Amino acid sequence: MKKIFVLSFISVGYFLQAQNLGNSPYAAYGIGDVKYDNTIETSSMGGISTAYISDFTSSFNFANPANNANFELTSIKLEATNENNYFKTDYNSTKSTKHSTYLSNISLAFPLSSKVKMGLSYQPYSSKSYDITNSYEVTNPQTLEKATYTNQFKGSGTLNTAQIALAYKVAQEFSVGLRANYYFGNLSDLDEFHTSNAELYNGYETTTNVRNFNFTLGANYQHLNTSTDKKLTIGATATFGNTSNMITSYKNSTYFYTDASMETKSYETIIEEKQSNAKNLLPLQASLGVGYGSENQWFASAQVDYKKGEETLYFGQTRQFQDSYRVSVGGWYLPNYNNFRNYFSRVVYRYGAFYEKGSLSINGQGELDPNGNSINKFGISAGVLLPFKNSSITRMSGLEVGVELGKRGTLKNNLINQNYINLKIGFNFADKWFRKSLYN
Repeated sequence: MKKIFVLSFISVGYFLQAQNLGNSPYAAYGIGDVKYDNTIETSSMGGISTAYISDFTSSFNFANPANNANFELTSIKLEATNENNYFKTDYNSTKSTKHSTYLSNISLAFPLSSKVKMGLSYQPYSSKSYDITNSYEVTNPQTLEKATYTNQFKGSGTLNTAQIALAYKVAQEFSVGLRANYYFGNLSDLDEFHTSNAELYNGYETTTNVRNFNFTLGANYQHLNTSTDKKLTIGATATFGNTSNMITSYKNSTYFYTDASMETKSYETIIEEKQSNAKNLLPLQASLGVGYGSENQWFASAQVDYKKGEETLYFGQTRQFQDSYRVSVGGWYLPNYNNFRNYFSRVVYRYGAFYEKGSLSINGQGELDPNGNSINKFGISAGVLLPFKNSSITRMSGLEVGVELGKRGTLKNNLINQNYINLKIGFNFADKWFRKSLYN
């Protein structure tokens, strides 16, 4: 049984790696659209996780590995996301939509002892999947001959992450945790130019190969007033220690296509090639959160996330990403789990909102520019945990459902405004597994 489960875990992970995830044109910059740390439980509460310790024994917190003092059961999570993006730009009054559905999380967690808890997780971290065509007509002033000039921008690839997390309860009110993160995948961007009166293409291609480790250290303090069941929680995390390289290659070349599908190049002439090795795939990140609530009834939290900007090689030029931060608020509410006459009184209701100052600053020519327009993001979210029939307050298994509505980008300088609705659904199966019986 255990071997079958391990094989299933690996198989689902392989499928997750092979997925083609949809996202916005802003994925063209850097490593694409970041999707990690976005489980249903977290995203339904606006992204709060740093000071969030689940009141229930069946939920493992990977974002802050220190926040697992209450975790006592073996938990298996499988989650999927349906993204619905709606784009608009003032350039030619263009509108478009894009939809995608993908497996967004698979995790296994279990207690090693009363003080030590462990979790394994596999998720897509970021992705590129865009194809944008910009065509315009040019007239030769001497011959009056007209030609169509076309720029086509393509991006593809997914960056995945596999993790192992450990939590240790140092004292009754204080815990620490460590998560090791391995990032792997290949990303590519292509800017291709051609004219209607010529067969020659000019391509600017950037490919990035990622094999990278880093670590997340977390700490948590939680004080519970036993007379009132009220609790105060403070948490913090820091991600650091890149230990491998991100290899980025750039090639500017001319070529012809020899097939109708435009996949096979011939007579390629390389004009320029560059390659860079970087260890700043994921620079310093930090998070601080505080929360307050009532045991098994409600919880509310606020947190601030910070990420240091990094440099990247983009179409042959080194570009600088800006420092970014995110402010999140959210929580959950459980009406009355002991009310067995009303199922919806035993449902966990989640809510949240966030604002994110993004790392992208883009000028009117579509270039990264510290004096350009910041590509910011904000949204609201909600969700429910629908407990299974055999669930209890100490064994909370159920169906997870979440929704997130938000906006990203701007219409200034012919840039793109992105509205989105993300729907999420998943299962959390929790039970007392892998434990020896005390009696025959």
